[in-house]
Amino acid sequence: MSSTNLTNDNLGFAKSILLEPFGLDENALIRAMGIIFNHQVDYADLYFQFTKNESWSLEEGIVKTGSFSIDKGVGIRAVAGDKTAFSYSDDISVSALEEAAKTTRTIGRHGEGTVKLASSINPVGNHSLYVAADPLQTINAAEKVALLEKVEKLAKAADPRIVQVMAGLAGEFDVVLVARSDGTLAADVRPLIRLSVTVIAEENGRREIGTSGGGGRFGYAYFTDEIVRQYVHDATRSALVNLSARPAPAGSMTVVLGSGWPGVLLHEAIGHGLEGDFNRKGSSAFSGRLGEKVAADGITVVDDGSIANRRGSLNMDDEGNPTQNTVLIENGVLKGYLQDMMNARLMNMPVTGNARRESYAHLPMPRMTNTFMLAGDKDPAEIIASVKKGLYAANFGGGQVDITNGKFVFSASEAYVIENGKLAYPVKGATLIGNGPDILKRVSMIGNDMKLDSGVGVCGKEGQSVPVGVGQPTLRIEDVTVGGTV
Repeated sequence: MSSTNLTNDNLGFAKSILLEPFGLDENALIRAMGIIFNHQVDYADLYFQFTKNESWSLEEGIVKTGSFSIDKGVGIRAVAGDKTAFSYSDDISVSALEEAAKTTRTIGRHGEGTVKLASSINPVGNHSLYVAADPLQTINAAEKVALLEKVEKLAKAADPRIVQVMAGLAGEFDVVLVARSDGTLAADVRPLIRLSVTVIAEENGRREIGTSGGGGRFGYAYFTDEIVRQYVHDATRSALVNLSARPAPAGSMTVVLGSGWPGVLLHEAIGHGLEGDFNRKGSSAFSGRLGEKVAADGITVVDDGSIANRRGSLNMDDEGNPTQNTVLIENGVLKGYLQDMMNARLMNMPVTGNARRESYAHLPMPRMTNTFMLAGDKDPAEIIASVKKGLYAANFGGGQVDITNGKFVFSASEAYVIENGKLAYPVKGATLIGNGPDILKRVSMIGNDMKLDSGVGVCGKEGQSVPVGVGQPTLRIEDVTVGGTV
């Protein structure tokens, strides 16, 4: 697989990988969809995919795991009303395509449908947000191991209390081609890389963990010495801070959220509730609330899949529609939901380019890309200085949310008690408990330091995982319930 820049000819390249080697052309795609349209359906699509994945991990100076996989296949979907039929095959061939098409048409009725199949294919272009190159080929195996060894060496040298270092490197090269019953033919060539650092610090018999990392839609050359040093610095600092952390206080208090990755709380507690399928079914706390005031003044939340080189960005979504910047909440007012084609049609709303699927073996659904809150006008130092007594959550670990009511529980991986406008001491075991729609109304100050995360986000929904981005400025929020240990 060549690592040449293919940005200008994603479609031609995708055909050379996904169609031509298997004796398929555009006529074969039209024939397969014609089989589906022998029954009355509203829409059908074919999703071809070729994926290469690799991952490396290093621990105690030794490569502990190394894996490499190649997968290819096609997913075939038919939609009639709100019913969906779906089949997939890891065999890309004329016979497999036609057999899967026969299976998929079962949701339709015999006879003439009102929706006609396009008689010809119409190739469409999309964004060019990243270089369409295979990142796995950008450096050799020895260089990949050397990169991990560099991480370990830097972390061990950072502080004598660092007793263990684990480093991981992952890369993916994804080629997708979508053919739709309306004649649209579109393709994307998607690189993705990630470097992760985990350190364990020990002092006086106490051990604490720190993690960091990042990546995006680049080749491995993205991981310069400067970036690697930053990841190592962040991971070691987090572990060392927690060595001296006291038990977290509990109760209702003012909480300041840091910029960047803490936007994961926004993603989980609010973002999922703004996905179209949950709102169509009435299962979201935001269902039927378009045009209503749902957040404090000054809060604007967007989902933007068109930011260059970002982990959550795509040139097109998994239905072949271009990604875009979708305003979800504007100055506190609910403006829109994230839509794929089916939900947009059933809700009579515009498509937003948010159809995503884990692979050809999964159905697409409305999903987030890069979801973040826009900056306000307050200096972050001013925000902390304004708090007499409270909690500063600089970073988060895991969390859970119930989208039907917006209730969430999130654990802070790095947090500090604020006393008289200053960070007094670090605390461990702080958990934020609340309700997404409610907490939006409690935001009283919005920082001018909006930052996106470093490129590590993975979002799960209905058993499917996709890469995403999150972000926010520093926020002051009133009367948040903190579950602590004291």
